[in-house]
Amino acid sequence: MGEGEMHAVMGPNGSGKSTLVNTLMGHPSYTVTGGTVSFRGKDLLAMEPHERAQAGLFLALQYPREIAGVPLKSFLFAAYNAQARTRGRQPTLKSPIRFQQFLQEKMNVLGIDASFAERPMNQGFSGGEKKKAEILQLITLQPLLALLDETDSGLDTDALKVVAAGINSMLSGTFSALLVTHYVRILEYVRPDYVHVMVRGQLRKSGGPELAQQLEKEGYVQFLTA
Repeated sequence: MGEGEMHAVMGPNGSGKSTLVNTLMGHPSYTVTGGTVSFRGKDLLAMEPHERAQAGLFLALQYPREIAGVPLKSFLFAAYNAQARTRGRQPTLKSPIRFQQFLQEKMNVLGIDASFAERPMNQGFSGGEKKKAEILQLITLQPLLALLDETDSGLDTDALKVVAAGINSMLSGTFSALLVTHYVRILEYVRPDYVHVMVRGQLRKSGGPELAQQLEKEGYVQFLTA
């Protein structure tokens, strides 16, 4: 996967897509028994999950967790400054007022009201609000590689456009993303450089954006019977 590229991984339920991104992020439930993974010249598998985050990885969860009593703004303030100290890619914003101004700029990109950041992290959020919160984290923390696990699932059209706008605002020569999805719908707003088909834990086919359109028409039957 090259720097600055957008890759989409598609496939039926249970094909290993979420396992892939969780493993890359270092989820303790998964053990790598063979092979290597390097990230910007470093052995990714030798890093702890927090070290992977500090190096520039970001995982948008399929089912975001609630953190009771912790405002989204406070969570982002702590996470942003922790990464700023270790990565040196952005200035440390120790002043809560300066960070509030910075965060408001990011919320403006997504069309999110300022009160959104005052609410406890994902507590009482609708499914769409949780996904918006994930994307707000993404554009605030500015990772080098985003692992987006079904960020589009359960979203209505308006929420999908907000999520897509956030992802597209990140596109640059240094930002890369691995987007896991079942459907071609989000790829109408976020255009991938490459599309991969995963079935039973294996990548069965890779191609350009036109592959997603083929899957929309034909489904995964040809790969399930192979």
